Amino acid sequence: MTDYPTLHLLIDGEQLSTDGRVTEEVTNPATGEVLGTLPHASAADLDHALEAAQRGFHEWRKTGADQRASILTKAAGLLRERASDIGTAITKEQGKPLAEGRGEVMYSANLLEFYAQECKRIYGRTLVRPEGTRAEVQYHPVGPVAGFAAWNFPAINVMRKIGGALAAGCSTIVKPSEETPYGGLALVQALLDAGVPGGAVQCVFGVPSDVSEHLLASPVIRKVTFTGSTAVGKHLAKLAANDLKITTMELGGHAPVMIFDDCDMDKALDVMAPGAFRNAGQVCVSPTRFLIEESVFERFRDGFVERASALKVGNGLENGTQMGPMANARGLDNVQRLIGQAKDAGGKLLAGGERIGNQGLFHQPTVLSEVPTSADIMNDEPFGPVAVLNPMAGEEAMIAEANRLPYGLAAYAWTNDNARRHRLAADVETGMLAINSAAVSTVDAPFGGVKWSGYGSEDGPEGVKACMVIKTIHEG
Repeated sequence: MTDYPTLHLLIDGEQLSTDGRVTEEVTNPATGEVLGTLPHASAADLDHALEAAQRGFHEWRKTGADQRASILTKAAGLLRERASDIGTAITKEQGKPLAEGRGEVMYSANLLEFYAQECKRIYGRTLVRPEGTRAEVQYHPVGPVAGFAAWNFPAINVMRKIGGALAAGCSTIVKPSEETPYGGLALVQALLDAGVPGGAVQCVFGVPSDVSEHLLASPVIRKVTFTGSTAVGKHLAKLAANDLKITTMELGGHAPVMIFDDCDMDKALDVMAPGAFRNAGQVCVSPTRFLIEESVFERFRDGFVERASALKVGNGLENGTQMGPMANARGLDNVQRLIGQAKDAGGKLLAGGERIGNQGLFHQPTVLSEVPTSADIMNDEPFGPVAVLNPMAGEEAMIAEANRLPYGLAAYAWTNDNARRHRLAADVETGMLAINSAAVSTVDAPFGGVKWSGYGSEDGPEGVKACMVIKTIHEG
């Protein structure tokens, strides 16, 4: 064991240990060493959490907006104070560079602080009616929320599940990934320490299918929110439909990047090349399919390869590391499969392509080019350190290729043509579009996709409204 924090469940305000519970080991993807032992919630534990969530909901929803805002703001401050320790633990369990681990915690604090202010901005409206009558539209918290978070962002994914719900007045039960448990556990602890009632924010772990089926079968849960693969999202949506629970699904992507000949080429390269390999490419909005106008293809290709090849890969705790290991072996194996299949289909390997060493889950930043659309990597999200660069005939062909897949989470475009920017905003099928930028996530803007990338929004005022129901009152 290392100095990684002791793991536990957080149910009804209590820390429940491994004693008498099924457990699993958490490992460091950079070294393979065991970091700690994680307890799984039993069926009785989950029933306890559900009962507490029901009680917690009735208590938290009656807490005034000013008081809720004060508590959430205090929790944000605690996260900032603890960012170094939490960020270090995230790097150990997930692999990302230390600056990114700490940055995750700071973003979570910023998001929570934004949600704290939204507590006081939940507005209804009064409708125009004849004298002597009245009609009013009100928003009310939907009820207890069950959240399921992915391993690639151990803190941010969890905060997106619970922050908006708590601001709305809902209670929450969150299940972070068992592979990266501490980031989410630390967020929940900060909220409890700040004064959120024990029944209003809880953290459980276990076999994902067992936990989700148990929680979703209960009438206590009225909202389900999930970040993860499209396949699992579809399954959870079906389970939620059995009880007509509200759902928010943030699912897979395969983001196109449209590079036009009138763009600032050096800036596009400086921003998008490292962006493609952030978190070893394990980002749902990662730029993966680069669609480049033919006239500038060679220039962009050469500049991209140069920048990708210069990235320093290593343990995220080491100074100067720009890309850490992949978080799990199945991801590394899948990347190797996709690269091999792309080469067999006629694609060109320009950089990388191999695993690094035999300790840890390190992989070279990899660049492929001129890969046919029939190749798996052009249709399945690689979720690893791989970028595909393909020449395109022009705007119409680029938009068609951007929209070809059933995914639509994020898209990127680089152009200085104002008219084209408006056309792209109208025609590209995506939940988020960044033009001359890699930023698609800010605390005050909705985060979510279309088509198979899911539905509903997190972040922004929309993240609070997604945890509320509408009631209309008519008075005669």
